[in-house]
Amino acid sequence: MPANRYLVPFESGQCLHRFTDVLVIGAGIAGLRAALEVPPDLGVLVVTKDRITESNSSYAQGGIAGVRSPEDSFENHIQDTLVAGDGLCDLKVVEHVIQGAPEQIERLVACGTKFDVEGGELALTREGGHSHRRIVHALGDATGFEVMRAIIATARTAPNVTLWDDTFTIDLLTHEGRCRGAVVARNGSGRVLIWAKQVVLASGGCGMVYRETTNPPVATGDGMAAAYRAGAELRDMEFMQFHPTVLYVAGSARYLVSEAVRGEGAYLRDVHGERFMLADDPRHELAPRDVVARAIFRTMERTQHPNVYLDLSHLDPSMVRRRFPGIDRVCRGFALDITKDPIPVRPGAHYMLGGVTVDLAGRTSVPGLWAAGEVTSSGLHGANRLASNSLIEGLVYGTTCARGAAEEARKIGHDLTALPLAFAVPEQQADDRLDVADITAALRSLMVRKMGIVRERARLLEAQHDVEFWCRYVLTRTFETRAGWELQNLLTVARLMIDAALRREESRGTHYRSDFPARDDAGWGLRHVVSPAAGAAAASPHAKPPTGTRVPAAQEEF
Repeated sequence: MPANRYLVPFESGQCLHRFTDVLVIGAGIAGLRAALEVPPDLGVLVVTKDRITESNSSYAQGGIAGVRSPEDSFENHIQDTLVAGDGLCDLKVVEHVIQGAPEQIERLVACGTKFDVEGGELALTREGGHSHRRIVHALGDATGFEVMRAIIATARTAPNVTLWDDTFTIDLLTHEGRCRGAVVARNGSGRVLIWAKQVVLASGGCGMVYRETTNPPVATGDGMAAAYRAGAELRDMEFMQFHPTVLYVAGSARYLVSEAVRGEGAYLRDVHGERFMLADDPRHELAPRDVVARAIFRTMERTQHPNVYLDLSHLDPSMVRRRFPGIDRVCRGFALDITKDPIPVRPGAHYMLGGVTVDLAGRTSVPGLWAAGEVTSSGLHGANRLASNSLIEGLVYGTTCARGAAEEARKIGHDLTALPLAFAVPEQQADDRLDVADITAALRSLMVRKMGIVRERARLLEAQHDVEFWCRYVLTRTFETRAGWELQNLLTVARLMIDAALRREESRGTHYRSDFPARDDAGWGLRHVVSPAAGAAAASPHAKPPTGTRVPAAQEEF
């Protein structure tokens, strides 16, 4: 794996071509922030596979974490991030992102983002794992929607930025070890080769590899899989974060119930009305997400009930409705009054912590390719992401990538030509058809059952066997549809995730092995990397963990 370098055949002499200084793949917060940071003398083309409003960023509820109050400090935010990351955070990256957060929030305000205000200042809330109130939010519980509204509006007016929606990035173009652009499928134009001096990959996560997920349908891991086929190094693929509280009502989409609900004082109760977090963790409902998700999983098993419940009945009803209008609206559609009725919730796949390895500047292991946001493994989140640190990572790394890409693009000069590239794959038999939807559904179900919140070797081996079987006859085929390419990408990502989970024989952060339930710094205080050329490579060292965490002396220097 991968079976083929490219998913589709092409010949540059027979394709349409487009040229740009900087190509940005993905129109979420990281991609558009990168596009807006590219200087106006350089052209930017942004491509996204669906409508420009469809991204994980747009669905973010809670907010953006950044130090703004005198009671708080960068040191506090850094420490909270390191503790949540369970020993695998890169300290330099954590410092870089946290220290850049306040400026990025101000830039959003300058772009027209209307954050919620109290007493003339931006309102701040607290979420699980945070020691202080430092999360800015908008429209109560629709921060992502408001932030993306403002950023999209700004990008539409930028004279050097061109936006292409309904454009599926099939693969990254590489030649002589460098990324040269991308092969895309564009509605109305067929297959197009985009040639770029530099490429910024910001295509988001892969939550759709699970049946139970908060992610929109676009989150199919396309960028991770394409980067892997192009030879890029990926890292931390065993770490998928499960959000503890996803609305669980028959007939409903799996709607996220924000971390901020617990931040404002909501209780978690089992089917018998007991607050089970009181005995599980001293931080109770405000423990980090991995702790709460596992506690819910154990409670569901103990009670043999398919969900637990969020209780807001003890909170001021007017505050609840004002603070969470979106959640209130959705729950009312199922005859639930969130000020009185318990809300049925259970965990769902939420955020991919692993992805394309990037350095502090956002460079990948492939020259000419940069990456930002959920598609990456930057080292910010470690083994578990602190709530509301995701949007700020996209903003900081989008900015950093754009600056580096612009500098490198200028070195290339004005000449940019199409290369005589071609790739052929064996023709398929006319009757060689697959039920793509059926395999996709089977894969997503398997990942929930065997690669979910709690894992163990026997079930992981079963998952590996099944995914390998599907890969053998799916990855060798040529599809002409988005659904087919998405299935190939989901299989590629799933295989990498399962392999990484099998290798890590310990429990840490979002990765919990029931057959290895303890954290083991001596044996596994490292980060796994993988690439097509090297396979599963030796793990790379991580930076210093939080104070009080034991780590082998050989790993103390970074």
